[in-house]
Amino acid sequence: MVKGPRGEKRPDDPAAAAVLSMRIGLGEAKEELDGSATTKDPAAVALGRRGGLKGGSARAASLTREQRSEIARLAAQSRWRQRKG
Repeated sequence: MVKGPRGEKRPDDPAAAAVLSMRIGLGEAKEELDGSATTKDPAAVALGRRGGLKGGSARAASLTREQRSEIARLAAQSRWRQRKG
């Protein structure tokens, strides 16, 4: 048995793994988790979210109007370049 990213037990055979994934998605089978799978620390999650929520607005407040305009112009050019190519 192979372990998934969160310690799930999965069959070695790709076809069997696909069937198991389908059954888990349909609710016909339960996912077996290994006891060693760790969960995220709620305090660390809250701290990261708090920093992430104020990061963009703090950056925008520190930029000049010309800098914001330049960043937006480069972003638009990048988007158009991806669509054409």
